[in-house]
Amino acid sequence: MSALSALLASADARQMLWLTAQVALASSLLHALFGLAIGYALSRPSWRGRALVDIAVTLPLVFPPMATGFLLLLLFGRHGPLGQPLRESFGIELVFSFPGLVLAAFIAGLPLAVKPIQSAFENLPKILAEAARTLGKNEWQIFWHILLPNIRNALIGGLVLALGRSLGEVGITLMLGGNIEGRTVTASLDIYNAVITGDFERAGAVSLLLGMVTTALFVILRRQSRAPLGW
Repeated sequence: MSALSALLASADARQMLWLTAQVALASSLLHALFGLAIGYALSRPSWRGRALVDIAVTLPLVFPPMATGFLLLLLFGRHGPLGQPLRESFGIELVFSFPGLVLAAFIAGLPLAVKPIQSAFENLPKILAEAARTLGKNEWQIFWHILLPNIRNALIGGLVLALGRSLGEVGITLMLGGNIEGRTVTASLDIYNAVITGDFERAGAVSLLLGMVTTALFVILRRQSRAPLGW
């Protein structure tokens, strides 16, 4: 606890924690947006390209994070097929920058956001949408007023799982962020750096802090799992 107090009193540690919080918030917003859209799309009956989208979303769960980060580095690097147009047309530099950290956290957590949402949409009784259509509701109204309230638990659960995975991400972040002190070092990378340099007190303090956050997320997840459908 004394090491934790010293950590929170350190200016560079506070900057690192603030950066971690910013990345977590930005990636959570992206998980909510894309997790909902992709989960809903994958829950629909077969459409062209569905299998490819499913594979692409699920791949980060089984593919080594360092390899995933390397592939993203090739894609979004300065001369990559996606990175070069982004830089030349919009002035966006993803590699070794804050957007790169957000992308790493987003990719790492996306499968855990999408899959619970997809499963919840698939398991909703079809009669809910059918009854709404007979009452003259359009698809947009059915989604927002009928389907979405009934998958609220799955949405929150998926976002909590994705956030926990994002906070613990190292491999993809190391590749895209570059581990630049004061610029792209998040909490998980700080633990890695502290262990490499032999500063086990700092590594333990940051680990304790992350453990407290993830435990709180676990409590939220358990409460949501026991909540009634749509609560």
